[in-house]
Amino acid sequence: MSPRINHFAVAPELLQPMLDMEERLRASGLEHSLNELVKLRVSQINGCAYCIHMHTHDARTNGESEDRLHLLNAWHESSLYSERERAALAWAEALTRVETNRAPDDVYKTMAKYFSEHEQVALTLVVTTINAWNRLAIGFAVPHPDTTKATAA
Repeated sequence: MSPRINHFAVAPELLQPMLDMEERLRASGLEHSLNELVKLRVSQINGCAYCIHMHTHDARTNGESEDRLHLLNAWHESSLYSERERAALAWAEALTRVETNRAPDDVYKTMAKYFSEHEQVALTLVVTTINAWNRLAIGFAVPHPDTTKATAA
């Protein structure tokens, strides 16, 4: 796969609002580990290699366990995630797959039990922005870094 364009170089002024949103979401009060799990799970669903790579490394750097990273794709069957994380992951999946399930009431109600209204907005925007980043990276064929060369040396 070869990159199509460098969207950051071509239109930095168009991407700046998304970068600003990321800064605001980091300061929203949601746990960093939760943000990374949500971003990684959404990226897995969308098949965005660049974002999967980035958020796996970011989560690991910030102390996420290997087991939780490896089992994220099967979080429904794993006991390694808190009820709050499960509610966030279910909400993230529902919104990412909104064309098939319309964000069901039961998923929303479960999420709302664990998140304040402000946090609900922040979480929904985390899901929204990572979906947008995935579409940019996939659409413009952004390659993930090749870290195998660094570890093989």
